Amino acid sequence: MKKVKFMALLLGAAMVMSSCGSAQGNGTLIGAGAGGALGALVGNLIKNKTESTLIGAAIGTAVGATAGNLIGKKMDKAKAAAMAIENAKVSEVTDANGLAGVKIEFDNGILFNTGKADLKAAAQGSLKKFASNVLNVYTDCDVDIHGFASSDGSDQTNLTLSQNRANSVKKYLTGSCGVSTAQIKNTVGHGEDPNFLVRNSDGTENQAASRRVEVYLYASEAMINAANAGTLQ
Repeated sequence: MKKVKFMALLLGAAMVMSSCGSAQGNGTLIGAGAGGALGALVGNLIKNKTESTLIGAAIGTAVGATAGNLIGKKMDKAKAAAMAIENAKVSEVTDANGLAGVKIEFDNGILFNTGKADLKAAAQGSLKKFASNVLNVYTDCDVDIHGFASSDGSDQTNLTLSQNRANSVKKYLTGSCGVSTAQIKNTVGHGEDPNFLVRNSDGTENQAASRRVEVYLYASEAMINAANAGTLQ
């Protein structure tokens, strides 16, 4: 059934691309808004785990090279701070505006017991340090929290569990660690979405790695405005 749904969506995306191309007739498929949405859809359908399809939303504000560089430097500092957090895997990403962001990945085996959404005691220590050293320092970063599951178990169970786990991380960060609820923009559970399953080199699923929570830091509109004004520190 999943394969049928996948092929149907892929065909639909291809039809949209084809129709838009013929309507424009000048090599430009579609406008910026629709292009971003279609790009996100197609990026997911071809299993290209492009974080820009997940992080934030296009704000419609032009960002010059100088401003982008200032944001990049700010994100480098946030990334360095996050790398000091135990049990966290940190990497660079690109957000929906094409700007630098940071991904912090926590393995569900570290955060939760199997089938549960209650944080382990050890996980609380890592998240508290993460909040103290990163989120409560870089308060002009917007934050998204995404939960993922492996393919074992039913679709609905995994969707609910991944959402509850993402919610647990948010609740702990805001309730026990002093993170502002306004800073966390999105908390999403993806369940066992095949676009985000982690694969081994032979193509089989790495189920342990598929079970995870990812936290994304990206430039808020206030940060972008400060960068455009040349005042971002």
